[in-house]
Amino acid sequence: MTDRLFVLNPGWTDDLGGPWYCPAGAVVEGVLAFYPTLKTQLDITRLDHPRPRPPVIELVGEEHQSCPILVLDETFDWPEARTSKTTGRRFLQDQAIIPYLAARYGIGLPHP
Repeated sequence: MTDRLFVLNPGWTDDLGGPWYCPAGAVVEGVLAFYPTLKTQLDITRLDHPRPRPPVIELVGEEHQSCPILVLDETFDWPEARTSKTTGRRFLQDQAIIPYLAARYGIGLPHP
């Protein structure tokens, strides 16, 4: 299995207006652009904004469907990962994703 990354497509609207994009997702998309080899190492799915998000729910449960989310394949130990009570799968969300990608795939980290 491969680590599975879910990010939101940009340009969505909601009750507050829009079009919007997800700030945390934009950072992850930027890292994918900086390190294009990640696109072949990860299973990446881009989702539309509205919930429910069935592909995410299937892996980590309804309570964890916020994106971006990286569902781990369990071949690389990462103690900081959260565990879904629904499925037992381990995952990372938002800013927790980049340090994992750096440690596992050898990409750079943001400058402090």
